[in-house]
Amino acid sequence: MSTPPSSPADAARSALQERPNAQVLIIGAGINGIATFRDLALQGVDVTLVDRGDYVSGASAASSHMIHGGIRYLENGEFRLVKESVTERNALLKIAPHYVKPLKTTVPMFSALSGVLAAPLRFLTHKQGKAQERGALLIKVGLVLYDSFSRDGGSVPRHEFHGRKKSLQRLPRLNPGLKYTATYYDASMHDPERLALDVLRDGLDTGAHARSANYIEAVGMDADGVRLRNTVTGEEFSFAADVVVNTSGPWTDLTNAALGAASSYMGGTKGSHIVLDHPELLAATGGGEIFFENSDGRIVLIYPLAGRVLIGTTDLEHDMREPIRTTEDEIDYFFDLVSHVFPDITVDRSHIVFRFSGVRPLPRHDDEAPGFVSRDYRIESSPLADRPGTLLSLVGGKWTTFRALAEHLSGDILTLLGLPRRVSTEGLAIGGGKDFPSTEAAHTVWLAAHGDEVGRPRAQALLTRYGTRAGAIIDFLTDATDAPLVHNPLYTRREIEYLAAEEQVTHLLDLLLRRTSLAFVGGLSLPLLEELAGVLAPVLGWDAAQNAAEVTAAAQELAEVHGVDLMGAPEAVPAP
Repeated sequence: MSTPPSSPADAARSALQERPNAQVLIIGAGINGIATFRDLALQGVDVTLVDRGDYVSGASAASSHMIHGGIRYLENGEFRLVKESVTERNALLKIAPHYVKPLKTTVPMFSALSGVLAAPLRFLTHKQGKAQERGALLIKVGLVLYDSFSRDGGSVPRHEFHGRKKSLQRLPRLNPGLKYTATYYDASMHDPERLALDVLRDGLDTGAHARSANYIEAVGMDADGVRLRNTVTGEEFSFAADVVVNTSGPWTDLTNAALGAASSYMGGTKGSHIVLDHPELLAATGGGEIFFENSDGRIVLIYPLAGRVLIGTTDLEHDMREPIRTTEDEIDYFFDLVSHVFPDITVDRSHIVFRFSGVRPLPRHDDEAPGFVSRDYRIESSPLADRPGTLLSLVGGKWTTFRALAEHLSGDILTLLGLPRRVSTEGLAIGGGKDFPSTEAAHTVWLAAHGDEVGRPRAQALLTRYGTRAGAIIDFLTDATDAPLVHNPLYTRREIEYLAAEEQVTHLLDLLLRRTSLAFVGGLSLPLLEELAGVLAPVLGWDAAQNAAEVTAAAQELAEVHGVDLMGAPEAVPAP
């Protein structure tokens, strides 16, 4: 008799070995792979999604937490992408209102005419030329065009321009040397990983024809299918599919090489961010994003998120065979740009609670300046090696357009399979965005209906974290004895157990980085890690040795990758 799987995630991986075939195999569970999985699942396609790591743990985990139309893409002449982006941004505000929120954005300007003469040359050649900030006239033209794309029937306000006096009245800590500010609206994405997990759950909930497993790596191809390796157990097996879809982002060429289909599609650039616990800077933003161009021509941002301040991003060439890390030079760069916009606010490394880096899945760009590399996507098709079938490789793609991209990609797949489209995902609510209370009255009704057993403050916290899926979580919490965590009472033991059981948690880091925002906001301590591992252990089947190993591994990666040193650190402030 075989030993039963020790966790729900183990069971999902074992299920692939028990039935190693599907019509479609998607490799890479970033947002675009997950969204394509959801779209195909809704069509009734037999589809399987795998990732060598955890869900949303690659490039999709390193975003600027924005859903935006991409105003700078206008300078690249990418009008189709801007139109699609603003359409999808406006749609996500409606279908994922629990995680996607309007974001007031202010652009400080220090010149009236800077960049006007160079702009046509950049538009035609996509060469950076001499670095210089865009002046007010150029930004005004861009925002007028942007408004024409993004109004959505008037639901998105038009941009506004202000002179120095009014600008400093609104945001008095801004650099007094500015001449103008422009204000427009985009959208923030409060919890990207949880949004992606909602998209995944939508797909899984369609039925047994839709399967997914994390920690399954594609390592080769043979006559029986794609060779998959369970990275937890080391076991390998072949998985047969008529269509194999490579959505592994910046790793696309490496995945194709493993599948015997060498390619050179990708040329991604590294972007890094830091998260600050800095109440003074938080207040200075006025609750909105500060979005501007640094003196080197790089677009950067400062904006409030979850009670912290997110600062990003860089745009550097990167070799995908090398570790992806935020460097000290990048941190110095961020500090310089803060001093440029808010010169009387001091920022130093003591304010950093989290740092993260990722590589954008951009197409190969050779000599083209990184800032001008297309953010659009394309789909490359080739035959499978060693067996009949088709390999589709996604090149490019970004968070904002994931739904439209997935519908496009799944449409190509349906054509290959000779199947009709049953349903469009356009306008279809995502996860906890379904029936989300969008008015004050509806909000009050929802809390009244769900707050009796856990209390209204707790119901509100869960609604904020999970949208209307909080209803199912509340049922789980009240089905047995529950208690707040000792080292972070804003979470309870039953809530952590629910995440472990329902969301394929495999490692402690999966919980810290992607099922919760504990790490992002600087809400961790070594005692909390030990407490959380103790809650996970019985659900995931860990013994004492594995429990200790998970704590050690999590602490080590947090320190090395994210600059979070918990060894000997004081107790953290509970995360919101």
